[in-house]
Amino acid sequence: MHEKIIILDFGSQTTQLIGRRVRELSTYCEIVPYNKFPRDDETVKGVILSGSPFSVNDPNAFTAEMEAIRGKYPVLGICYGAQWMAKSAGGAVEKGDNGEYGRARLNVKASDDPLLAGIGQNNQVWMSHGDTIVDVPEGFNVIASTEDVEYAAYRVEGEPTWGVQFHPEVFHTENGIRILDNFLAICGVKKDWTPASFIEATVKELKETLGDDKVILALSGGVDSSVTAVLLNRAIGKNLTCIFVDHGLLRKNEFENVLENYEHLGLNVIGVNAKERFYKELSGVTDPEEKRKIIGKGFIDVFESEAKKLTDIKWLAQGTIYPDIIESLSITGVTIKSHHNVGGLPEKMHLKLCEPLKLLFKDEVRKIGLELGMEPHLIHRHPFPGPGLGIRILGDITPEKVRIVQEADDIYISSLRAAGLYDQVWQAGAILLPVRSVGVMGDERTYENTIALRAVTSTDAMTADWSRLPYEFLAKVSNEIINKVKGVNRVVYDISSKPPATIEWE
Repeated sequence: MHEKIIILDFGSQTTQLIGRRVRELSTYCEIVPYNKFPRDDETVKGVILSGSPFSVNDPNAFTAEMEAIRGKYPVLGICYGAQWMAKSAGGAVEKGDNGEYGRARLNVKASDDPLLAGIGQNNQVWMSHGDTIVDVPEGFNVIASTEDVEYAAYRVEGEPTWGVQFHPEVFHTENGIRILDNFLAICGVKKDWTPASFIEATVKELKETLGDDKVILALSGGVDSSVTAVLLNRAIGKNLTCIFVDHGLLRKNEFENVLENYEHLGLNVIGVNAKERFYKELSGVTDPEEKRKIIGKGFIDVFESEAKKLTDIKWLAQGTIYPDIIESLSITGVTIKSHHNVGGLPEKMHLKLCEPLKLLFKDEVRKIGLELGMEPHLIHRHPFPGPGLGIRILGDITPEKVRIVQEADDIYISSLRAAGLYDQVWQAGAILLPVRSVGVMGDERTYENTIALRAVTSTDAMTADWSRLPYEFLAKVSNEIINKVKGVNRVVYDISSKPPATIEWE
């Protein structure tokens, strides 16, 4: 069992980021709700308290039982976590005159403090709080301030407990990683969390858990399900059967390409061409949610009917990853979403669930895939929505519209690769708009379709900015699409960010 850091989640938007930063420092951590501290877990080496959207003075504010934590483990409170520790010990937290948001400069007052070792003076830190600590309990010693906040960081005398009112986990805090690394040194963790160690431990665990049982997995061609398949294949070989359903809304030639890639990986894959079924069920449907439901249900039905042809299947494997699990935890009393990738399949088919990646973040999944020997082009693929081109064709779906968007998308994506721009973009795709406009081609008037090109930069898809692709590149792609894709006479580029727009159009 790996040593671990526990991150108590009080609902902050950056809690997952704290987890990712700790993992980047080769240390295993788990994010748990603020009221679910694992008291009897001997592998816990330290505790981090996250920020929160609440004020500590709110009557509904989240609170943790500090007596189970303080003095027993090294503790680092971040923002709300720091304020809650101060308030719960008798300090005072009040709404600041203006709050403090954005950049501030840190004045270190205790350069010998182990949390701030090697930080130096005048570092930029990132603040995001409306409340501030105005009075600390006895024994809480200030170790750093900013111009507006006296208690920017404190340490509790006689115990390994610290609080900071800034966010060391965010990019804008200089030396934030160093502060987290210093905390891990205080915790005395071994830093042995690596892709290789994860693979070794997981393969061993899968062999023990699954034994000779047979497992099925729904492949999508995406990173998560592909890495899950290769990991399981290493553990149980031919006892794994993968099912890859072509709903007719994949990218151009993707069904054939993905099957070929999987064959090279030595996977046991059943490819199912279900295009006609999906086109028939989607005929005339224009509502985006209705389209999603038809595609989702159709996928489950096809998958289930293929699975029934197999015998003695006991497990359903899924490429669930850690953000899916965290989002399904009811921290604020509202579950963000269910994390089952394939709807209610496990219950419906009476199968046990196998999710070997459920404790990994997306960037870790990619590292695991490379460590497993998978080709970089399989690992560094852009995300692609489950409903596929079904939500990139606005309005009703027809085979002809699928052809248009597949051909336009193929030109766009292959051009991004050829220009060396593909890896600079988080996600890109072509969208077929329900708009026709007048054009001139070969001295003749045309009245054809419009393609919108979308490309965004992001780190986690929670927010995204439109990619500033070179004008020359966009001009070349536009020209090629209009000349080569029958039925298109106009190309536009989407310059909306998320929020307020979403990455996909539907």
